[in-house]
Amino acid sequence: MALGVFDQFGTVAMWGIPLIYLALSLPWLLFSEPRTHWLSARALSLQSWFLNRFVSQLMMPLNKGAHSWSLILASLMVYLMVMNMLGLLPYTFTPTTQLSFTLGLAVPLWLGTIIIGLRNQPTLALGHLLPEGTPTPLIPVLIIIETISLFIRPVALGVRLTANLTAGHVLIKLISTGAFAMMSLLPPVAVLTATLLFLLTLLEVAVAIIQAYVFVLLLSLYLQENV
Repeated sequence: MALGVFDQFGTVAMWGIPLIYLALSLPWLLFSEPRTHWLSARALSLQSWFLNRFVSQLMMPLNKGAHSWSLILASLMVYLMVMNMLGLLPYTFTPTTQLSFTLGLAVPLWLGTIIIGLRNQPTLALGHLLPEGTPTPLIPVLIIIETISLFIRPVALGVRLTANLTAGHVLIKLISTGAFAMMSLLPPVAVLTATLLFLLTLLEVAVAIIQAYVFVLLLSLYLQENV
């Protein structure tokens, strides 16, 4: 049973080509290049309003030195959100359930914030490893603890995104399997289970959006400490 549930997270290949490459490129294919006659379209206006509000809220706590990251963070937010939601469709593959993919996004971006801090303000960046007013005997211990917590950040970013999406997919798989199994034996219970599955699917759509936002928000907080 466990193999059938978790087998959905394996990389599927067709004609020897892993479908994860198609899943990674599909979100970008859905966004075509804007044209002149689209300027008054409602969908484009709503998309522009959403991106402007998101970028303004994200960049508000940051100083001007971090505003150059607005395009990267906004693109990452849209990319993760669309990819998470596409993974809820039947017979699709969700790359963000792969820890290698989420860590591949988290580690370079986190490392970029650290490099910016060490280059622009090395004293302040290294000062985060030792809180002000620390007693002298605790200085070596706190430096070790803060260093470990610093290097755990990208792991926490990747694991948080993967774990939340994986848990939701597993629950949907288990409940849908139970609904199909009880359809002929206990139809009323199967209807209640299907209703629960519908509500869980709506919750998973919200999780897909929220987790993409949390991923980008935490990156902006890491950037705020280093600019």
